[in-house]
Amino acid sequence: MTHSEAAMTAHRKAVREMKLGDHLCLLFDNDEERRSIMAAYVRDGVRAGHKIIYISDAVRSGDVLDWLTGDEKDAVMPAEGERVDLAEAMEAGHFVVRTAEETFLASGRFDPQESIELMATEIDLALVQGYSGVRIAGEARFSLRRWPGTDQHGDFERMLDEVFMTTDIKAMAICQFDRRWFNAAYLEELESCHMGRVRVNDYYDDGTLRITPIFSPPGVELSGVIDGATRPAAEKVLASISTRTGLLCLDLGGVTGCDDDGLRLLTRADRPDLGPNRGLLLRGVPPGLGERLRSSGLVARPGVAIEDGPG
Repeated sequence: MTHSEAAMTAHRKAVREMKLGDHLCLLFDNDEERRSIMAAYVRDGVRAGHKIIYISDAVRSGDVLDWLTGDEKDAVMPAEGERVDLAEAMEAGHFVVRTAEETFLASGRFDPQESIELMATEIDLALVQGYSGVRIAGEARFSLRRWPGTDQHGDFERMLDEVFMTTDIKAMAICQFDRRWFNAAYLEELESCHMGRVRVNDYYDDGTLRITPIFSPPGVELSGVIDGATRPAAEKVLASISTRTGLLCLDLGGVTGCDDDGLRLLTRADRPDLGPNRGLLLRGVPPGLGERLRSSGLVARPGVAIEDGPG
């Protein structure tokens, strides 16, 4: 398998699992999902003693801090690890925000080799300053602006990936691509220039049950078995995310087993006791599970919709 084919079929790596030497892409069409991933990436970097270099474009450089910290007030689950003050990290130079213009157009045009050399200099400087590594996060929408040289952006990504693949680099990078701006063919080409994709962290994963946030519509994806051993964790997660009003989606396409108490938990996940303006969508329900839900009458109440998965 070629590197291009490997990149296209690579398993998505949760942001908390990223290691120095990773060059991953984030293909997104949901701003909340993107913010969740990037906020975790930056906070984890501060905790790890890494220098953070955020290259902004779609989010104005002066707004990046507020944008990233906004996920704290909107969070449906407590943040992991000790709290990180990003404003303090920025003041200390631990977390740096630069615009795409000052990063990539220092010479008046975009030059892939020059940009890579500048990044290498930044990494070396951070290591001399005592940081254990560098985390780079780049918004790539600038490449669509037709600035001089930006038609070589694909070459830049290929060259950068080669550096990450062939050297013992003390850095990691996430390149962000908004699906709403890039056409599908170009995105496929750009994705092939990365080691894989980054994804949002799981709420819970013990090897038997995995619970992962989803954003369009908001809710969670559950995979594995819901039983006496895993149900307490599922109940804790569902209780935390169901305090919001509106529609809650549970994607059950990966559920391979569920006991009766688990069924009751799932069908009350939207907390109907919180008021009438609630809705629960059970999506991708395996046929056998759907039959049990219907025969038990658990999905008969108003506000509950069920979509069966493939047979």
